[in-house]
Amino acid sequence: MQQDTGVSYFNSVLSNGSRLQVVPIQELSLDDVGVERLGWGQTLVRDSAAGTHVFKKLSDKYVLVGFFPDLYEDLAQATINIISYQLSHGSERNLQETIEKLAGWFAVEVSVVSQVSDFPSTSVMEAVADSGGGVFRESDSEPLIWFKRLESGEILRVQLGEPFHPFAWPIMLMLFITVSGLLSVAVYFLLDSLTDKLRSLETVASRIARGELDARVKVSKLDALARLGGAFNSMAEHIQRLVLVQREMIHAVSHELRTPVARIRFGVQMIEDCPNQDAVNKQLLGIDNDIQELDELIDEILTYARLEQGGPILSIQDINIVDIVNQVVAEQSSTKPDLKIIAEFQGDTDRWSMTQVEPRYVHRAIQNLVGNATRYCAATVRVVCSLDEATCRVDVEDDGPGIPEEDWEKVFTPFARLDDSRTRSSGGYGLGLSIVRRILYWHGGQAFLGRSDMGGAKFTLVWPRRQ
Repeated sequence: MQQDTGVSYFNSVLSNGSRLQVVPIQELSLDDVGVERLGWGQTLVRDSAAGTHVFKKLSDKYVLVGFFPDLYEDLAQATINIISYQLSHGSERNLQETIEKLAGWFAVEVSVVSQVSDFPSTSVMEAVADSGGGVFRESDSEPLIWFKRLESGEILRVQLGEPFHPFAWPIMLMLFITVSGLLSVAVYFLLDSLTDKLRSLETVASRIARGELDARVKVSKLDALARLGGAFNSMAEHIQRLVLVQREMIHAVSHELRTPVARIRFGVQMIEDCPNQDAVNKQLLGIDNDIQELDELIDEILTYARLEQGGPILSIQDINIVDIVNQVVAEQSSTKPDLKIIAEFQGDTDRWSMTQVEPRYVHRAIQNLVGNATRYCAATVRVVCSLDEATCRVDVEDDGPGIPEEDWEKVFTPFARLDDSRTRSSGGYGLGLSIVRRILYWHGGQAFLGRSDMGGAKFTLVWPRRQ
């Protein structure tokens, strides 16, 4: 009975235009979590499109419920109504005590107006004189101030708390601390991950330094150092290939040099036993040929080494590829007059013949192919140059016995030869085609082998017109 009387009293206090009411807890449509929070003494706030609902538990059975289209002003009005009711029904001798209690309960500033200058404006003073009360608020970011004239004639000034401001310095400080903390944690884990990746990179580098050339870094697409790891692995593969090439070259060069050096030594010994000057001259001519062969071999080795061990310095120029092909054909025809060496051109040569290349290297590549074809052909070598807007293509084919398909890739291996000859006239040194492939590689092109319609081998060079 006492609880019902208290509810009636509270509702009568709030009925003066307020949107607060005391509701039995069983009539609320709250979820279990909301009811539990109310039981812990917390205040629930639920926003909607129409406004804000506020719930506060008063007792085990009743909850204070408020609906506020404008939360700050509506709460201020409700607070004013309650304070006004308390002041109107309190005794005059206990006025100061009531003021102090109300100020503590509602966290407001309450004072008695003692002079006209305490009023913020003339309109507020006139409202108090006419209706007994007035409200003043300078802006939405400032607190609301209420002036109330009591029955005793005293005028009270009630200043409510400041409205919530999303950019107030305590909130900004809290956001700064929160964001800084989250960033610090993220940076810590990122640096920790980077440290592990760098430590792994250091371990692989140490293994390579110890001679384990096949050591590689594990690279993931989600790895922050994926590009660095990929570049490191490419470097390691390049180093491993260079070391392998160096070993193969040293091994092959030792065999290649042994034959001409042995012939030179034999020729020098034979000079001592020559019966006449003609025999001496013959031995000297043989020694001179052997020295020339050594010089050519050394030139081949140096050329291949420059092309293989990193990017050579290329002097790219706009050159007419038709002129280079004709020059090579003319040079080979003069040295092999008994063979038929012809050049054919396809496409718009007048429009697309200019290409960006290193002239010396491209001339060397075509010359090597035509020279090989003249050694193995039966009677005819054909050089076909095909040109278009994007690419240049040169095919060198012959009517010789050809090359077995299983050996097509082997012929580009350094010092590889498909016969047992160790002479320059037939077997060469095994570096010519390797040089050709490396020249095309540094021009962004390819060199490959196929079968010619003439019955022999068909070597093809393809590279982009513009570098």
